[in-house]
Formats: sequence, structure tokens, C-alpha cells
Amino acid sequence: MKDLDLLSGGHVFGIALMTIAIFALGCPQPVNIPATVDDPIPDLQALIDSVVAGDGAIHGAALAVIRPSTGLRWEGAAGAADPATGIPMTPANPVRIASNTKTYVAAGILRLVEDRRLGLDSPISNHLPTEATAALDADGYDTGAITVRHLLTHTSGLFDHSEDDAYTDAIIANPQHRWTPMEQIAMAVESGEPHAPPGAIYTYCDTGYVLLGLILEEVTGQPLAAAVRALVDYEALGLEATWWEILEPRPEGVADRAHQFLGELDVTDFYPAFDLHGGGGIAATMGDLAKFFDGIFRGEVYHDPETIKTMLTTVEGIRARPDATERALPPGAYRMGVWVLETGGYTTYHHTGFWGTMAVHVPELDLTFAATINQNQSGPGFERILHETISIVGERF
Repeated sequence: MKDLDLLSGGHVFGIALMTIAIFALGCPQPVNIPATVDDPIPDLQALIDSVVAGDGAIHGAALAVIRPSTGLRWEGAAGAADPATGIPMTPANPVRIASNTKTYVAAGILRLVEDRRLGLDSPISNHLPTEATAALDADGYDTGAITVRHLLTHTSGLFDHSEDDAYTDAIIANPQHRWTPMEQIAMAVESGEPHAPPGAIYTYCDTGYVLLGLILEEVTGQPLAAAVRALVDYEALGLEATWWEILEPRPEGVADRAHQFLGELDVTDFYPAFDLHGGGGIAATMGDLAKFFDGIFRGEVYHDPETIKTMLTTVEGIRARPDATERALPPGAYRMGVWVLETGGYTTYHHTGFWGTMAVHVPELDLTFAATINQNQSGPGFERILHETISIVGERF
């Protein structure tokens, strides 16, 4: 797959958006929450209403906003969760959050580091199944030199299995295939050569986070979903509509997932194993995603206050891969499961997911929000939500 757009956070499919047919969804059905004239709530609802109404490719949208200093906790939705039936989109509809999962994986790894069960500079050969290290070493990688830190920061030099068109073709040809982590590692090994020695370049890599998923399982002795759930402590954060698809059951009482699309292609029923093992895999409501992201930056996930500083440490002296495009994210923008970028005049910490999801924290505004457009994220609607949510709340700071 080619380099991602500036806001991109997933390497699942490497094909361009198809020409979009406009669906007649009728009027959006927002969640009605009381607001005063000075509150940003009417403007936030108007924003997502406008995004859905103004782009036929976006069938539904949801937005959740948290601002503890003012007591603001708001969730809204617009459009349809299923355009074929006209079922309205609501804040209660979860979606596949794709690469937003990487922040959960990074948090789980850093919790292990806090507990001294894992070292950031420990070679991955110490913590991976023998089958995985053997496959990588045979392809010219030095798993004794690649560290946990390299995987977290996308500086391992690994070729990414999802950047090859063959992976996309295989998913489209057989959307019910049950991909395993070893199949994805084998795809990376067979499809391309190492980009660079570990620590030399930045190149976004789903394969690296698949390896981190295996490391979580090896170190904890638990399946990936259970390990992350316990380390992050979903219960303490109040995450009642968050689960790892297939690897654990959908929580009782949680609504059906909203349909998600790649252009005109409804991918809702694609078996999720193509993006399940660490690079993606979690399904959640936007309210839960916002609560998780807010918890990260409010000190509710890590036990040691220094850990958040570690998570956000800049990787110095790293260059982009030689074939990086001008739209590629600059080296150093990605830390450990989080991008740090200037957005709308503010420093923002955020991650995005291929299926049109984002989680954003703006410390200067004491603002955290999460959003979905239930469509591959390319297009102005996705960026509008990012920039205008910050602008709307910023005007009332």
C-alpha cells in the first residue's frame, strides 16, 4: 500500500475510493440533548448534520465530546447506521475503530513496562513465538536488534504486509478468510524486503503492531483481548461498549455496529481477522473511544505519571523512508500509539482509523473528542469534523 494521507491511521486497504453514488438518507435524526445558548452543543450537532448532508459517500456520523473543566459531555449522531434499511445512526452504535486500536495496544505495552515485566529496549526476539522470529530472521531481519520501542514508534524498518496490493486483493477476493498473525507476518516477509535497519527510518507499519499483539500475549500469558482489557482496565474507565471483535463477546445490551463502507462497498460483514491482531480489532462507540483517550491523558490508565511522557517522547534523528510522498506524516510526529501534530493552531494528540474514526486530545482546551463517518476517512468531511470541533469548542474556551 502507498503512504497514507496526513490524517490517515490505517493500512488495511491500499485502493483508492471509488466513485460514490449519492444515497437519499432523508433527514438526519440527532440525539436531543438540552443546551443553553452559550453551549457548543447546537453547533456540534449542526456540524455532523452538515457533514452527512453534504457528502453522499458519508451515510452516518457520530461525535462524542468531553471537556471536564466545564462539565461538557456530549454525544450526537446524524444520518443512517444502515442506509439500506434507513436505520438511523445514534451515539449508541459502535463501529470498528481500526488503527485507533493501536493506542490501546501501546497503552497495554507501556503498562507492562511500568510493571517491569517488559523493557522498551528489549529485543523482540526475547518475547515473540519462535515461529515468528524464525520467519523474520530468515528474511534478513535481525530480531535481536529490533526492540519493543522500534515497533511502538514505527521505526523497526519492517515491510508492512498491508502496503502490498496482494493483501488488498486477497481480502476482496475472500472477505470471510480467517487471517492469523502468522499469515500476516508471512505476507510481510513474502511481499517485500526490509526498508532499513531498525531505528533508521520512520514508516507506518501494521505488521509491527501485530508483533506487539503477540508480545502482549507472550508476556501476560493471556489472549490479546483479555490482556489489553485488564492492563488498560476498561471497567475503571467505564468502557461498557468496547470489545475486541471475535476475540471476546460483544458486551450485553450494546447496539448493533453501524455499517461501514469503502466507497460503495459495504464491508460490515467482512470477517474482521484481516485487521484484528493488534493493528486493529476493537469495536467501540465514540463515547467509549473518547473516554479511553481522555483517560490516557488524564492519568487514569498509567500508574506512573512519567509513563505519559514516555508515550509522547519524540524519536530524534529519524528520516522518512526514501519513497515517502509529500503527504506522508513527518518523522517524529508518531510517538507510541499517538500522533502529535499542530491542528487549528493547537498541539493535538490523536490517532485515526481507516474506517473513518478519530480520537483527539487538545490539552490547551481541556478537550477530548472521538468521531466516525462510517466511511473510509478520505474526504473533506472527516477533516471538517477534526478542525471544526476544535474551533467550536475553542471559541468558548
